Amino acid sequence: MSSTPAAANAAWANAPGFYQILTDQPGDASWPITAATFILMHKQPKDKAAAVTALKFFAWSFEKGDKMAEELDYVPMPEKVVTDIQKSWAAEIRDEAGKPLFTPTN
Repeated sequence: MSSTPAAANAAWANAPGFYQILTDQPGDASWPITAATFILMHKQPKDKAAAVTALKFFAWSFEKGDKMAEELDYVPMPEKVVTDIQKSWAAEIRDEAGKPLFTPTN
């Protein structure tokens, strides 16, 4: 068993802000006690440069960090979840004029 099926089987699309309890997710291969780490950001950050830097770091982590996560006994998020999270950055984290602060390129 592993955490990957638990994360993949969760109903992320129905979870406001991607808040999802992964304990006891459906599926025979889902590990029964699983958790995700959450990062909170303001939808309209006061320090735009810091917000963009943080989002760039998370984008890099999603793109390059899977192997490192596995080496540390963590489980990378399923690709579909990563894509949905990154789409939410452009849709929800904006400047005063409503322009997205960061749009991932992948």
